[in-house]
Amino acid sequence: MTFTPETIAFLLGIAFLAGTIDAMAGGGGLLTIPALMSTGMPPVVALATNKLQSAIGTASSFYTFWRGGHVEVKRFAWPVAGALLGSTAGALAVQVIDSSFLAAIVPILLILMALYFLLAPSMSEADRAAKLSTLPLTLLISAIGFYDGFFGPGTGSFLTLALVALGGFGLVRAIAGTKLLNLTTNIAALVMLALGGHMLWALGFTMAAANVVGAQIGTRLAIRYGGKGVRPLLVIMSLALTAKLLSDPENPLWTLLR
Repeated sequence: MTFTPETIAFLLGIAFLAGTIDAMAGGGGLLTIPALMSTGMPPVVALATNKLQSAIGTASSFYTFWRGGHVEVKRFAWPVAGALLGSTAGALAVQVIDSSFLAAIVPILLILMALYFLLAPSMSEADRAAKLSTLPLTLLISAIGFYDGFFGPGTGSFLTLALVALGGFGLVRAIAGTKLLNLTTNIAALVMLALGGHMLWALGFTMAAANVVGAQIGTRLAIRYGGKGVRPLLVIMSLALTAKLLSDPENPLWTLLR
């Protein structure tokens, strides 16, 4: 596929904003996936290309958290294994789903994700006693990993919410642990989708550069301030981009509703 300079500039801007938001609160895919799909690329190609730029941005953010001493890697050994297996299964599943079905459900899923960010309760900054032991927490993270391999937007926030509400982590440590888990799910899905031949490599790497810059800014803001103030912007942007997708009269969702 070829893109105009205006389209590339638009995608770079979205990747930068998504990297910043994703590092602070998760959910950057709510911006990048509809933006990629709005260019006319098939849904699976959009998902694959998004995984490439997201994986690189997440790796950058994780490294900064790890270097700052906010990630207990050994504590996440089993959850990482679950995230890897779940995401691999999800990425395999999405490649056998009809692309028109994906194009139809993406706007619905995006609206549901926006509602989640709008209505979800605030998360605590302090560590607390864990409500789940390692095994059930790993199973939950495996399920979230499957979702990330299959679709993805909001995965970072789901992981953070699980670590805070059920794992007993404070918000900053949860965000840091989320980067490790999200990096795992991104890499697993990236490999499966790339092997399936769905990747736009040049565009993905170009967007990754912008995502890394945003991720570094967002990571430093998250360490200093936590994930406050991001959700309203995320809701507004995701709904605006969803509206852009639904403005296309050829979107398969309209065919299903007729």
